[in-house]
Amino acid sequence: MDFWRMLRPLLFSLDPENAHKFAILAMRAAGVMGIKHLLKKINRVPEKPVELWGLKFRNPVGLAAGWDKNGQALHGLSALGFGHIEVGTITPLPQDGRSRPRIFRLPEDESIINRMGFPNKGEDYLKDRLFFRPYDTIVGVNLGKNKETPNEIALLDYGSMLLNFSTSADYLVINVSSPNTEGLRSLQERNALEKLLSDLIFLRKSLITPRKNIPLLVKLSPDLDSRELENAVFAILSAGCDGIITTNTTLDRCGLVSPLAHEVGGASGKILTEKSRDALKQVVTITEGRIPIVSVGGIMDADEAKRRLDMGASLVQLYTGFIYKGPRLIREIVELL
Repeated sequence: MDFWRMLRPLLFSLDPENAHKFAILAMRAAGVMGIKHLLKKINRVPEKPVELWGLKFRNPVGLAAGWDKNGQALHGLSALGFGHIEVGTITPLPQDGRSRPRIFRLPEDESIINRMGFPNKGEDYLKDRLFFRPYDTIVGVNLGKNKETPNEIALLDYGSMLLNFSTSADYLVINVSSPNTEGLRSLQERNALEKLLSDLIFLRKSLITPRKNIPLLVKLSPDLDSRELENAVFAILSAGCDGIITTNTTLDRCGLVSPLAHEVGGASGKILTEKSRDALKQVVTITEGRIPIVSVGGIMDADEAKRRLDMGASLVQLYTGFIYKGPRLIREIVELL
């Protein structure tokens, strides 16, 4: 029985942000009330282990950052069969993000536009949540800087969270590619990015914890041109980071037919399919297998997920595809593999 087919009309009748809050509450309740075993039986995702960075992922399909920003629904989401869950984007201090409305469904385009602006409860709240995390699923934390923090001292924000989450997360992601925090994307410029990442790698080496080598990944924008993307990848390799996530949301609106296409923010979903695929192809060529790549953006069906893995991605992540297709997409992808 596909319970998503019954729930989707209800959720899609709600304002997108209210629907998202409802889904978070439902997944949180599923974990707290102990019905996660029922969810596992309903979705029945087979095992397809992947080993990376000394971590064992039970399958290569993950949930992208942005869905569970504050780590509130980890047990319920784990029960749906995700091989890993990336929480965040988190910032050192809590922030409200932009004013509502700030999420827009574009069903005609199987896409979503959001201008959230990193709303989250802050690193201290998430650290407490991760104390109760499920340990049968890999959990990563996506890190961003507070809106008020100038780029020149962004290291203070990222460094604080590196220290805070080095013992509770399985991997960390440096997010310098969201279009919804003014000026953030300029940190992808080669010199700025290499300086920031090199300093973070140095800080990681100084950790006096068992996780002093916690994997450090970088998430890139789909809107970089070929030269900008090449320079960003070279900066990541030069700094000694452990992986690349490609891609974040796009400012491109080419091909959208929805009357909401004019809304400001980053677009995800089907509009991203080709852009993210093209970025993956280029990053695979540049890296030549030196570090793993996680592909996210426009993965709306199992065939596209398999295509990304065949192209050279080690893992894939879902966001908009999960919203439109529901949990069965996880199972369909792993079964196809």
